[in-house]
Amino acid sequence: MKNIFLLIISFGLISCNGISQDNSTTIKKPETTMIDKIEKSDDEWKKVLSPEQYEVLREKGTEMPYSGKYYLHKEKGIYVCAACGSELFRSDTKFDAGCGWPSFSDVVDSTKVVYTKDKSHGMIRTEITCAKCGGHLGHVFDDGPALSGLRYCINSVSLEFKK
Repeated sequence: MKNIFLLIISFGLISCNGISQDNSTTIKKPETTMIDKIEKSDDEWKKVLSPEQYEVLREKGTEMPYSGKYYLHKEKGIYVCAACGSELFRSDTKFDAGCGWPSFSDVVDSTKVVYTKDKSHGMIRTEITCAKCGGHLGHVFDDGPALSGLRYCINSVSLEFKK
């Protein structure tokens, strides 16, 4: 009887170790290809970015919800990284998620962003950064529209818009 009990306990421990206790989004991270990376010192970034852009893009800050210039923006075009100009999002993938930040259902090209587990602020999320310059863009969640199922929640200050 003792052996059966130990067997049941062992099976339970093995099963539990196979189940993720991580409540983060289940974002499939695409394969990446080589991109010409931009590397600058903090002083160089401070010369080309506004203080608010530097705070968000280089120090992983977040702009206040409903305050960004692209939150309600509806023009047709491409959203690019404010630090390096890399094309990131098309306007036809932008939607109003009601979260206070511009939201997109997909990226222009999966190699343009890097996905990283983010455990800051007592949450577990998937951070996205620009693959070319390493700038913090925002986070991606798996509660987006049906086609992709993803919601890229992006800081307006991390973006520039090209018609």
